[in-house]
This record gives sequence, structure tokens and C-alpha cells, in this order.
Amino acid sequence: MTEQNFDHMRRAMISNLLRTTGTNDPVVLAAFEEVARERFVPRERLALSYADALVPLKPGRDLNNPLALGRLLTEAGPRESDRALVVGAATGYSAALLATMVASVVAVEEDSELAAFAREALAGTPVTLVEGALAEGHEAGAPYDLILIDGAVEFVPDAIIGQLADGGRLVAPTIDRGVTRLSIGRKSGEAFGLASFSDAAAAVLPNFVRPKAFTF
Repeated sequence: MTEQNFDHMRRAMISNLLRTTGTNDPVVLAAFEEVARERFVPRERLALSYADALVPLKPGRDLNNPLALGRLLTEAGPRESDRALVVGAATGYSAALLATMVASVVAVEEDSELAAFAREALAGTPVTLVEGALAEGHEAGAPYDLILIDGAVEFVPDAIIGQLADGGRLVAPTIDRGVTRLSIGRKSGEAFGLASFSDAAAAVLPNFVRPKAFTF
């Protein structure tokens, strides 16, 4: 597949998928136009680069679908002055998108193979890639104005919430009784709450399972 083919597919994704499903922020759309998604897709999966589908990366990990990512970024409203954190960098695509919109991006990935792929794909971008436990975020770079959890989670750990700046925004797909919803939360002082704004399929991140309550 040629670069020209990918360029055509990228424009079609933006026009036919993103614009028609609620991704309407011009800054976000420009990021999707600028960043070549195929750079972040394994060679054997290149045909899926611009499909509205999860791209399998390895057992238990997928590259998130464009629709969910576009809606999350639109709701987050990235600003040029933002310091951003991506939890679940995978191959680095969402971090690369954010890097075109904000002041700085730290991306955390705990899988060494995915981190190696992301490091190569992100070469030449200003993204800081960190290997570490996803559920711990990256305290050393906090506070962040914007946190993107790039995969569905049953809950957001206090450790990550604590890394939000006052007034900061966090977006994530959240799983509630088996249903995945796109959600946004804002921090005000010590208070933080999540509100869902759309149902959508999304990749699932490991190690974010809500502890089961003990009952007698």
C-alpha cells in the first residue's frame, strides 16, 4: 500500500467517520490529519490503519479505535498550554496526536514490547515515553492539565487522579456493568467526579479491574 493510498484513507476516515460521529473540534481534526496512523500499526495489520476497529497488537492489548479516541479528545478540549499524560500509550498513536495540540506529553506504557514499538514510532516527536505500571501514572511529571486513559477501565485509581492539576480534565472509556461509556472528569480542589457522555466500544486496558467488595 502506497503513501498516497494511506493519505486518501486518512482523509476518508476524517470526513466519513470522525466528522459524522461528534469529533468536531478543528484542532483535534487537524491532529488526525497530520499524524499518520499507519506508523503506529504493526506491518501485518496495516490494512486496519484507518478502519473504525480495534487493531490487535498482542494478546490482551489493542490499538484503540479512531471513533472513541476522537470523541475523547474532542471532549477533553486540548489547549496549547496543557501538560498532558497518556496512560496506556500502546504504540504511541494517541500521544502523537496530543503532541500536536498541547505543550508537553508524557506517555506511560508497561509492556516492554509495545514501549519499544512506540519509542521507534514516536522518534522525532516531543513525546516523553516512560515504561511503568499503567495504574500508577507518572508522578514525576505531575501535575497534568489533561490525562487521557487510552483504553477502557473499570475504575480510575486514586494515584492517577492525584496527578491532575486543579481544574484539570481526565478522559477515559469506563466500564460499568459490562457497558463501555466514554467519560470525562474534572478536578476541583480535592473533589473529582466522572460523567459519561456516550456509549462506545474501546480497547480494554489491563490491571484496572475494580476490586470486588467483600460480602458476608
